[in-house]
Amino acid sequence: MLLRSFRTVELLRRISTSSVSGYRPSPPFLQRFNGDVQSYFPSHTPRFCYSISVNPQNENRQYTTASAPVFSKRASKRKISRRRHAGKSQSNSPAADAVDLALDSVVKIFTVSTSPSYFLPWQNKSQRESMGSGFVISGRRIITNAHVVADHSFVLVRKHGSSIKHRAEVQAVGHECDLAILVVDSEVFWEGMNSLELGDIPFLQEAVAVVGYPQGGDNISVTTGVVSRVEPTQYVHGATQLMAIQIDAAINPGNSGGPAIMGNKVAGVAFQNLSGAENIGYIIPTPVIKHFITGVEECGKYIGFCAMGVSCQPMENAQLRRGFQMSPEMTGVLISKINPLSDAHRILKKDDVILSFDNVSIANDGTVPFRNRERITFDYLVSMKKPDETALVKVLREGKEHEFSITLKPLQPLVPVHQFDQLPSYYIFAGFVFVPLTQPYLHEYGEDWYNTSPRSLCMRALKDLPKKAGQQLVIVSQVLMDDINTGYERLAELQVKKVNGVEVDNLRHLCQLIENCNTEELRLDLDDDERVIILNYQSAKIATSLILKRHRIASAISSDLLIEQNPVTELASCSAV
Repeated sequence: MLLRSFRTVELLRRISTSSVSGYRPSPPFLQRFNGDVQSYFPSHTPRFCYSISVNPQNENRQYTTASAPVFSKRASKRKISRRRHAGKSQSNSPAADAVDLALDSVVKIFTVSTSPSYFLPWQNKSQRESMGSGFVISGRRIITNAHVVADHSFVLVRKHGSSIKHRAEVQAVGHECDLAILVVDSEVFWEGMNSLELGDIPFLQEAVAVVGYPQGGDNISVTTGVVSRVEPTQYVHGATQLMAIQIDAAINPGNSGGPAIMGNKVAGVAFQNLSGAENIGYIIPTPVIKHFITGVEECGKYIGFCAMGVSCQPMENAQLRRGFQMSPEMTGVLISKINPLSDAHRILKKDDVILSFDNVSIANDGTVPFRNRERITFDYLVSMKKPDETALVKVLREGKEHEFSITLKPLQPLVPVHQFDQLPSYYIFAGFVFVPLTQPYLHEYGEDWYNTSPRSLCMRALKDLPKKAGQQLVIVSQVLMDDINTGYERLAELQVKKVNGVEVDNLRHLCQLIENCNTEELRLDLDDDERVIILNYQSAKIATSLILKRHRIASAISSDLLIEQNPVTELASCSAV
């Protein structure tokens, strides 16, 4: 992560960090108004072009009108006409080319989804409906955005010119890169469908056409624009930073997942736009798409994007470079922090200066050459590596140059930045609701969660690093009142550090320690040993059943904790220390 100077801490928090660091910023809080899903950002931060919700009755009426078949016939006539006169014109407009390709490739996606409640993790929020776009690729697969199908319970697709919706299954989802693959079993759906081919990254000022089903109508829509910028950008849905292409074509809610076509190939996937600006949209470039698809094909599932696990400081100050014994011709960035779970932690050291990555020299501002007189941050090179692939890193350490081979892999933060497509974990004992700290939990505090959520939890979520694999920050999210916990009701929103003197690794470990307690009293140490809870163990077990019945909670433990990952391993036990 290149540390940059911003005017306020809030601005620094909302700007995405480098994917090299592995420390990801929080995604914005999403809120629905009048059927529209919107994100709240400062004016400089990209806003999702989220799919709008639809009214099922209105949707059915649109299917019964004659407008869709009429449009289909007209489009077919134009398509035939252009083919007949192809020899009379050297090239068609981007929009015309896009229509030719899109009619038999781009589909409309209808999603029914349900998000969990993180304050009440044993229940879900209300069901919602949304729409998006997608397009067919080789192998009878459909590419769309991850946020189009996030937390899905039911997905349908409809091809252009048809009134029939077909059931689709989500084969793979990559929330960090905001991409998903859908498959459809219906043979009727695939009749007449053509796949689109992925192209290369377009150059600046090259024309592209965005095809999809944005709000404002039911039929396919095409907007055109040119490429304005190519650089790593914050992917708002996954709260990470990867390569993105900025274009001036209109990208609106519903365009999500649709292709951006250049010539006769796909240049990217529409996924977000810039709030408060006109016609500034972003598309996911083909290298990111290919990396996602290749990972799914090779491993059968989404595998993620690699990170070195280091935070770096620019070396643009001449005195700073002299202080670290850099010669005038040397350039690089200074390592300020290393993730303990990364391979770099074993090899690199704080205050090492990274001079090059895979023999590509790194400038003092952390950039490397890219195409024709363009520059891009070197974490792009890292993110395009496959998991367990090695990279040659040259560093300057105490005035001497060294070369190391470092194995790269995806790194998970201590506090997850998203929890899509999975139910929250929880454990209830004596009315205390224990959950692992996640950023979606903090988002429940509202749009301004950074300022309204508990300060200590927020700072840990944004800054703390894991010390070992599988580690979680377990907190008491709330206290369900009962005689057994009277007087402890104000001890919510605190981290559980120890159970009977044993340090807690994660929620599963805490559950095991409590369930196998063999002492008369159970002691919980909270928040750096500043608060203590002591319960009579047998009385607390009896009270737990009554509390669950009173609050109509089906189980004291989430389903994921009931499934033992290693049935051979015995449960941990705790004793008084």
